[in-house]
Amino acid sequence: MPNKYVSEYQQRRNKKNISIIFVVILLIISMLIISMNTGYIRLSPKELFETFFGMGTERQSLILFEFRLPRIVLSILVGMALAVSGCILQGISRNALADPGILGINAGAGLGVVLFISFFPSTTETPVFLLPFIAFLGSGITAVLIYLLSYKKGEGISPVRLLLTGIAIAAGISAAMIVLTLKLDSETYQFVAVWLAGSIWGSNWKFVLSLLPWILILIPFVIAKARVINTLNLGDVRATGLGLAVEKERILLLGAAVALAGAGVSVSGGIGFVGLVAPHMARQLVGARHQFVILASAMMGGLLLLVADTIGRVILQPSEIPAGIVVAIIGAPYFLYLLVKSKA
Repeated sequence: MPNKYVSEYQQRRNKKNISIIFVVILLIISMLIISMNTGYIRLSPKELFETFFGMGTERQSLILFEFRLPRIVLSILVGMALAVSGCILQGISRNALADPGILGINAGAGLGVVLFISFFPSTTETPVFLLPFIAFLGSGITAVLIYLLSYKKGEGISPVRLLLTGIAIAAGISAAMIVLTLKLDSETYQFVAVWLAGSIWGSNWKFVLSLLPWILILIPFVIAKARVINTLNLGDVRATGLGLAVEKERILLLGAAVALAGAGVSVSGGIGFVGLVAPHMARQLVGARHQFVILASAMMGGLLLLVADTIGRVILQPSEIPAGIVVAIIGAPYFLYLLVKSKA
């Protein structure tokens, strides 16, 4: 009988979680419509509807399909990538403060892109589909360094040691990037400065297509590994006792997290805190089981970054505030709250 009640409770919980995720998807669609309708040049709901279905003017089509829609789609995809990356890092390290930005993975990806731009200054000639691989290389080297420095034989990875190591390496990489940017010409420096601030700069369909394969391959892979992350949350000793190849699975998941973060950063710049805030919001909504947390994190990350980018575009028109700054205004206080909470 107890098993029957547990099964019924789990079914109800699953239905509730599916409903919550569906509501978040509706919120994303609503925000997408609002974002398409807002900007320096406004499109009324009627004009938006007509343009979307091919009945608008050439000017309206240019604004919607060549400027706004690629940026909106890119914001959602980048938010999903960073959020799922943060969800993985929090799960495999059992550290509620883990985030690709805080741990320095985003900074490593940024260093890779800045180094590439330093050697190939003309950003217009940068192969778009090569950028995620360059960022992945930078973030991968950084992640390996963080992993080696925070790993202790017999104890595994200490959450505190991981956090402190990541912060220290991120600070070192940031200093290195400042030195590199001083040697750039004015045009390239301006591009790098905007990129580092976290602006959705790659706002055309080529950048969307360069990021999309990483999302379509890696997020389903991570969802398929949800049970593994649940097991890793029990600790290395228990996970090994349950027959899990702990180090192998952790390295696979860490690789997926690094790849997602690097790919997202390559087209959006240094956007932090999405990978911290979105998974926490997801857990508040759907509980701790990663079968739902990963998908909910992706949805919340897409929604969060879309809202941030829309606010950044409209709040100081005709100027813009980079989405990374808007997210930081939300994320930094939340990080401090989690830090105080974990200390308590």
